[in-house]
Amino acid sequence: MADNDSEGVPSAGDSASAKGKFKLIAIAVGILLLAAGGGVYFFMFSHPKEDHVEVAPPKLPSFIDVPEILVNLAGQPGERVQYLKAKVVLEVKDALQVPQITPAMPRITDMCQTYLRELRATDLNGSIGMFRLKEELTRRVNAAVAPNQVNAVLFKEILIQ
Repeated sequence: MADNDSEGVPSAGDSASAKGKFKLIAIAVGILLLAAGGGVYFFMFSHPKEDHVEVAPPKLPSFIDVPEILVNLAGQPGERVQYLKAKVVLEVKDALQVPQITPAMPRITDMCQTYLRELRATDLNGSIGMFRLKEELTRRVNAAVAPNQVNAVLFKEILIQ
């Protein structure tokens, strides 16, 4: 039994391969740490400094009051006469359009009165009736003030009696 029992004693070749693996792992970990540190530095510190650019504040819309409108609504013969009283405001993109639209105010008032006299009280029922009225008035006002444009027709007050 001349077997060499070297189970408990490491040989010289085993220790050299263990040291080589340890060095290889240490180098790989070092490279990964350097790469991670470089990535962190790049994302945190290497972005160019942005010049602070002042952004102009958004332009606020301007509003134009339309004179109060009082019209009788269309109805069937023999029905009680109903009246519509409305205070309307026109919303325009900016204040530069106000002096261009203001001279057309008699045309706008005439157009609104003519259209509103054609309506019946049932046309104005509910929110959908008001929405349709606003859309139709906006379309007609835009036709009256072309080439200028009105963003919306807003109601300050509307009363059906």
